[in-house]
Amino acid sequence: MAEDAQRRVESALSSFVDEIEKSNLRKMQRTMHLCAAECCSDSTASMNSVHACVERCTRDVNVAQNFVQNEMGQFQERLQRGVLLCQDKIKEKIGPSPSDGDMKRFRAEFESCAIDCVNHHIDQLPSLMQKIKKGLDQA
Repeated sequence: MAEDAQRRVESALSSFVDEIEKSNLRKMQRTMHLCAAECCSDSTASMNSVHACVERCTRDVNVAQNFVQNEMGQFQERLQRGVLLCQDKIKEKIGPSPSDGDMKRFRAEFESCAIDCVNHHIDQLPSLMQKIKKGLDQA
C-alpha cells in the first residue's frame, strides 16, 4: 500500500515538473540560448564581456529554476512532515510490549494515515501549479 502511494507521488510530481518545463521553462531556456548565441556572435568583444553578456542571458532562467526548486522543496517537506506526523501518532500508541496483532494494526493505521497524507498533497498539486505558473509569468 505505502509503495503504491509513493509511486503515485513520484508519478504526479514527474508529470507536474514536465508540465512546468514544457509550459514555462522551455520557452525561457530558448530565449536564454538565443541571447547567449547573440553574445558569442560579436567577434570583437573581449572574453570577459562575452561572459558577462551570457551571464545576463542566463539570469532569468536561473531565477525561475530556483523558484520552481524552492516551491517543490517546500511541497516535499510538507509531505514528509505529514508522513512523520503519522509515524509519531502511531509511536505514541505503541505500548511497552505490543503483540504481533497490535503491530499489524498499528502498521495498517500508519499506512492509512500516510495514504491520506499523500492523497491530500497530490490534491494540492493543481493549486501549486497555478502558483508556480503565476510566479514564472511575473518573472
